[in-house]
Amino acid sequence: MAKKSAVNKNLKRRRMAQQYAARRARLKATARDRSLPPEERFQAYLKLAALPRNSAAVRIRNRCELTGRPRGFYRKLRVSRIALRELASIGQIPGMVKSSW
Repeated sequence: MAKKSAVNKNLKRRRMAQQYAARRARLKATARDRSLPPEERFQAYLKLAALPRNSAAVRIRNRCELTGRPRGFYRKLRVSRIALRELASIGQIPGMVKSSW
């Protein structure tokens, strides 16, 4: 089980990224628009830099929904490899069976 503080920090980052997504996208589009004057584009870059760092989507860490484990994460199921195996062993994931040979 991951530390609660790490899991909560990641949840805070998810909320902030969602909250600032539209503003960040608008500023990025302005900054990358070559038809605008350089001064206006530079102002957009400055405003983008002034936004909170945790509002960037790249700072979100994929974590297991059950345990909070940051590594061995399956995106499709949103669980770690360990939690996936436990769920599969008790029959909670349809179509998945434990392999043995």
